[in-house]
Amino acid sequence: MELQAHPQRILLPAKGSFIALTLALGLLFNLLPWGGIAGVPDLTATVLAFWCIHQPRRVGIGIAWTLGLLLDVGNGSLLGQHAFGYSILAFLAFAVHRRILWFPPWQQALHLLLLLLSTQLLTLVIRIAAGGDFPGWAYFAGSFICAALWPTLSFLLLLPQRQAETVDENRVI
Repeated sequence: MELQAHPQRILLPAKGSFIALTLALGLLFNLLPWGGIAGVPDLTATVLAFWCIHQPRRVGIGIAWTLGLLLDVGNGSLLGQHAFGYSILAFLAFAVHRRILWFPPWQQALHLLLLLLSTQLLTLVIRIAAGGDFPGWAYFAGSFICAALWPTLSFLLLLPQRQAETVDENRVI
């Protein structure tokens, strides 16, 4: 068996304030007045999926539901539309979080793409069932953009948790 050249480092625990800040920034990004621009990435869903994968005991379905309701109220969309979609996203991310963490970031992005597309499809079905119009196929472009941003976003969100590079020779670990 061959050893890795650069073994993974043990991460520090994520601070609750940092998690809340990143989720709030993602929500604020989605609340900007984008109008009818197709392909705008859903950063709230992406950051939510990230924390559901990396910190499943701290971020879950309740937080997803709350973020979805805030987004529904802020955008004036059908109440519960994003809340239901984000709750399903959190559930699916929790269901596969151990599997996803085994893969390198670009393969994690493919898993995330499937999660985000299923969330968007569910939200779209709810919108159409309530009498809304089909927004066109460009509606799904945001999921592809988020998947392309995943390796960079993942690196940035894990940056505060990385331990220092200096090695203490007196420590056992």
